[in-house]
Amino acid sequence: MAKRRANGEGTITKRKDGRYQAAAYVFRPDGTRTRKFAYGKTREEVASQLTEMQEMTRQGIPAASSTMAFGDYLTYWLATIAPERLKPATLNSYEGLSRLYIRPALGKKRLNRLSPADVRRFLAEFKAACLCCLRGADEERPEDKRTCCAVGRCCKRRPSARTVQYIHAVLRSALQQAIREELIARNVARIVETPTVEPKEVRPLDAAEVRLLLKTARPHRLYALWLLLVSTGLRRGEALGLTWADVDLTAGTLRVRRNVQRIRRELIFGTPKTMRSVRTISLPKSCVQALTAHRTQQEREQKVAGAKWQQTPGQPAGLVFTTLTGRVTDPRSLNRMLTILCRDAKVRRVRVHDLRHTCASLLLAQGVDARTIMETLGHSTITMTLDTYAHVMGSTLRAAAEQMDDALGLEDVDDDPEGENAA
Repeated sequence: MAKRRANGEGTITKRKDGRYQAAAYVFRPDGTRTRKFAYGKTREEVASQLTEMQEMTRQGIPAASSTMAFGDYLTYWLATIAPERLKPATLNSYEGLSRLYIRPALGKKRLNRLSPADVRRFLAEFKAACLCCLRGADEERPEDKRTCCAVGRCCKRRPSARTVQYIHAVLRSALQQAIREELIARNVARIVETPTVEPKEVRPLDAAEVRLLLKTARPHRLYALWLLLVSTGLRRGEALGLTWADVDLTAGTLRVRRNVQRIRRELIFGTPKTMRSVRTISLPKSCVQALTAHRTQQEREQKVAGAKWQQTPGQPAGLVFTTLTGRVTDPRSLNRMLTILCRDAKVRRVRVHDLRHTCASLLLAQGVDARTIMETLGHSTITMTLDTYAHVMGSTLRAAAEQMDDALGLEDVDDDPEGENAA
């Protein structure tokens, strides 16, 4: 006979329908306790859920219930579920959107009473409102901070379609978890359509502008970084997360396996954006030469810094691009550096990310195929590559048409398609 579980350890029973049921006392958001149930096809499955519920109770984390306020459920989801599934930057973005926009509008709605009409109305009102007044509803904002509309001068800044999509993504993800926990029967956010996003036209630098920019950047201590960004299309965080162990100057390759991002006030090292982003890239000879010179320069800087050469907590050893004291370079500082470089080079101002687009456009102009560009940039699918750079493929498509003429040998055919003048 199986030993009975002690009081407070929860219970596991088999139901008449063949499924297993686990029950345990958990905390509600208001601090009281209630009995919560979990279901599964096997005893091991519900035992795992029971252990999770009990661990949350020991930590004082309230459990979700179908009747709790949606704002409380968002807090629960962002604190317990989302950190396991989202990258730090995405989680930080979701927390901000929830605090600024979602919770003030839908926070008091009961989770099991949230309807498609509620979501649709909220998204419509959000899209039509000005950003200043939307942020004025932030619970952490001082009460005496009046919004622009309150003083009769609307800023007329409206949320972009992309922001509306992000808001919808937060709602959809949170409610999908509620379905998994059998708190609600359907995801009402999935029923509501969101506005389509008009893709912004990519405006990369042309070859002449790139030469001017690199010529101006030549004396810069991070010249190798600017050349690397243009030549390989690395993302800003990927380049700043490189260590010398990732670079093989003899073979002329580098391996992308981490990135660095600023999350609130901290610089966080993490994994790249997608699995495709973990990749090995072949380096042009100019990059190998620049990195070799940069390594020698960095060794000199370390000797000059002496005891001041220190690493930021959590920083991997041997970063390629550091400050003069050996610390990780803040990704935001590159924006300011590039603005100055563009001004001094007398080229139009571009973002650091536009150098990635510049790399792709230069490769396309040289006739490199889309699959190779996808692998170089670390795109998750070739569709993303083709959609992003379709407008700069005109010359490539024209070259392909001319090559077809060469392959068929029809460029010298006369204008007598019917053969009327044939003997």
